[in-house]
Amino acid sequence: MLRWSKSIATLLFLLMLSATGGAFAQEKKPQPKTRILFLLDASGSMMAKWENSDRMTVAKNLLSHLVDSLDQYDNVEVALRAYGHQFGRERNDCKDTKLEVPFGEDNATAIKKKLDAIVPRGNTPITYSLQQAAGDFPEDRSRNVVILITDGLESCGGDPCATSEALQKKRIFLRPFVIGIGIEPQQEQQLDCIGQYFNAADIKTFERVLSEIVTQTLSQTTVSVELLDEQNRPRETGVNMTFVNAMTGEAEYDYVHYLDANGKTDVLDVDALLPYHLVVYTTPPVVESNLKMQPGKNNVIRVKAPQGELYLRQDGPSPYRLLNTIVRQAGTDKTLHVQSFGERHRYLTGKYDLEILTVPRIMLRNVEVKQGETNTITIPPPGQLAIPSQVQGYGSVYELHESGAQRWVCNLPEDNSKVTLPLQPGKYKLVYRMKSAQSSKFTFVQDFTIRSGATTTVRIFNR
Repeated sequence: MLRWSKSIATLLFLLMLSATGGAFAQEKKPQPKTRILFLLDASGSMMAKWENSDRMTVAKNLLSHLVDSLDQYDNVEVALRAYGHQFGRERNDCKDTKLEVPFGEDNATAIKKKLDAIVPRGNTPITYSLQQAAGDFPEDRSRNVVILITDGLESCGGDPCATSEALQKKRIFLRPFVIGIGIEPQQEQQLDCIGQYFNAADIKTFERVLSEIVTQTLSQTTVSVELLDEQNRPRETGVNMTFVNAMTGEAEYDYVHYLDANGKTDVLDVDALLPYHLVVYTTPPVVESNLKMQPGKNNVIRVKAPQGELYLRQDGPSPYRLLNTIVRQAGTDKTLHVQSFGERHRYLTGKYDLEILTVPRIMLRNVEVKQGETNTITIPPPGQLAIPSQVQGYGSVYELHESGAQRWVCNLPEDNSKVTLPLQPGKYKLVYRMKSAQSSKFTFVQDFTIRSGATTTVRIFNR
C-alpha cells in the first residue's frame, strides 16, 4: 500500500510539471498590444500625378484597405497623424502636424472618414511630427510602431534621423518603417536612417510594401542558435546567451543554450522589429553583431564557439586557503577570468597565459585549450618559511635564480617578524634589519631553501 502511494505521488508530481511546463521554466509573457501609428505626408507635393491617379489618392485608398484588414486583429490598435495639411505652403508652418484619429478600438471607420477629408497643402515637417508622435502612444507597455509615408524630405531644417534614434532609445516606438514615394535614389539615405526604408516605385510596389510591413509587424518570428565546434558541427551547448537590443543596449532575452537528445537546439520567440546583437557567454564571449532577422520565419543563427576545458590542480595538501589564477588570452594584458585551483572551466579553443597567485607567482605562457579536451595544469605543493623571532623591523624575501640574479617576492610585517609563509619550492634569501639596529651594517642576510611539503625555519639575529 505504501509503495502504491509513492507511485501515485510521483505520477502526480510529473503531471504537475508537465502542466506547468517544468518547475523552473520561464513563464511565457502575454503578448503586448501592438499599436500602429500611420504618419502620413499631406504636403502639397502629394497632389502630384501617379500613374492613373495622384499620390494622395493612392495613399488614402491603400491605407483605408489596410485599416480594414487590421481591424480583424484583437490585439492591434491603429491611429492616424498627418502633416502639411492644415496650412498652405506660403505660410511655411513648421508645426503643421496633427493627430487626426487617436488610438482606440474599432476606429477604422473614423480613420477612413478622416483620410477622405484630408487635402494636401503645406510643407514637410517630418522631425517635428516625429517628436509629436511620441505623445500619441499611451504610456502602457506595448509594441509601438510608426509607418511614415512621404514623398519628400524634411523641409523645416530638423534632423529626423537623430530624433528617430533618440525616441527608439527611449523605447517610445520600435524601429519605424518609412515608405518613400517618388524619392530620388540619391535622397533615399536621408530617409533610410529614420527607419527601415522601402521605395514605392509604383502603385503595385506600394501595395506590396504595406502588406510586407504588416507581415513583419504581426507575424510570429523565431530563432534557433547553433553553437558550432571547429568542424562547424552544432555540438556546443550549456552556455548562457543574451539577445541585446542593438539600439538601447538593454538585454531583451536571456537563455541558457539547450540541445535535445537528437542534437537539435530549441526554437525561441523574438520580436522581429527590434535590432539585435547576440552575446554568447563563453570565455571569452562571442558577439554576433547586427543580426539579420527574417520576420515570420525561424531564423537559424550559427556561432563559432568551439570549447575545451582547463583544470587546475595541486598535488598534495596546500597551506593556501584559496589559490587563484589570473587567465588572459595569450599575449594580452587584460584579465579574462580568475579560476581557482580545483576548478574546471571551459574556454574557447586557443592559447592562454596563466598567472598563478602562488608566492612567488608562477607564469605559464601559451597554455593551449583544445576542442573537447581537458588540459590539466598541475603545480607542486609549496613548502613553508617559518620565522619564530618576534622582533620589529624591516625585511624582504627574495627568490634566487641560477644566474645569480634575485627577484623580490614580498615584505615581512614591520610590527612582528614571526610568520609562517607558504613559498613555492626553490632557493631564497631573507634580508632584515631590526628597528633597534642603529646602522645598515647590522642588516641580517640569510639564504635558505624551500622544499615541497616541508617547513624551513630561519631565525633572525641582530648583526
